[in-house]
Amino acid sequence: MTTAFTPGDNTWLAQVQEPIMDPEREIIDPHHHLWRKRFDQDYLLDELWGDTGSGHRVTKTLFMECRAFYRREGPEHLFALGETEAVTEIAKRSQEAEGKAHICGIVAHADLTLAGTEEDKLLELLDGHAKIAGDIFKGIRHAGARDREPEQLVIPGSAPSYLYGKESFRKGLRLLASRGLSYDTWHYHHQNLDYIDLANAVPECTMILDHFGTPLGVGRYRGNRDEIFNEWKMEMRELAKCENVFAKLGGMAMPDNGFGWHLADRPPTSDEFVDAQERYYHHMIECFGPERCMFESNFPVDRLSISYPVLWNGLKKIASRYSEEEQQALFSGTAARVYRLD
Repeated sequence: MTTAFTPGDNTWLAQVQEPIMDPEREIIDPHHHLWRKRFDQDYLLDELWGDTGSGHRVTKTLFMECRAFYRREGPEHLFALGETEAVTEIAKRSQEAEGKAHICGIVAHADLTLAGTEEDKLLELLDGHAKIAGDIFKGIRHAGARDREPEQLVIPGSAPSYLYGKESFRKGLRLLASRGLSYDTWHYHHQNLDYIDLANAVPECTMILDHFGTPLGVGRYRGNRDEIFNEWKMEMRELAKCENVFAKLGGMAMPDNGFGWHLADRPPTSDEFVDAQERYYHHMIECFGPERCMFESNFPVDRLSISYPVLWNGLKKIASRYSEEEQQALFSGTAARVYRLD
């Protein structure tokens, strides 16, 4: 008799157990979410600690906006403050616990196009994030992800067409830069050229590219992995010329990347993860340098495919060819510097 496991749940993930590699190495995880009842599961502080406390030495984390806990009343342009309110309280609780990962940063959401039409509303929202979260408010993510066939994707982006080219949006980025705030984004691989144009247009803004620019592997992109990879390589080499851009290395175990792990009887081992993805990591590190790269978990989204301890084992295997100084940058140093996680 076989037992049906649900991909992403603890029972399914527990099928692959590995000794923790290099357990004393400090890790700052600069990209995770918190929410209620998505993918049929909560992911709150206890669940985060369950992952960060599973063997690797994760000392600090950064929360990335995900449209959770939004307000449902009041001015619509301030709805995102509900997420900052909820996560700030969770972060405070995390920082009171010894020996557990502390949430030390929040990247919140704002509609940056308001800068071109109703700048006063954008300023009110940014002031609200800062008032609520204080020093742990680090930046904004207004993601650019959009695909013409969203029905083919498990996690479709909802950005307007050509967001990066809108002057109102670019004005919003300049406003972030003037306040010392960073800008994160998530988009798909076919939007990389638009992002390069954006980075060149607003060089004063510190920008962080999430998830390698999300090379897709489902829908019309299925079966074209090598062709997409070769185009992506050239685009990343060009993007790296923009010195204001930093790269988050991770987030490629999402279902839409097309590796299919979330559909398998068991999750991948760290060796299987490395075999499938290391070429992306090494190319980004070659182009940007370790001082502009940071490893990320993108949990719990990537939890649909791989467990936290196995993921970080895989990242440590990928990093093993680099010097100690370079590994320190990849696992903690770059994130601490870019997000000011003192």
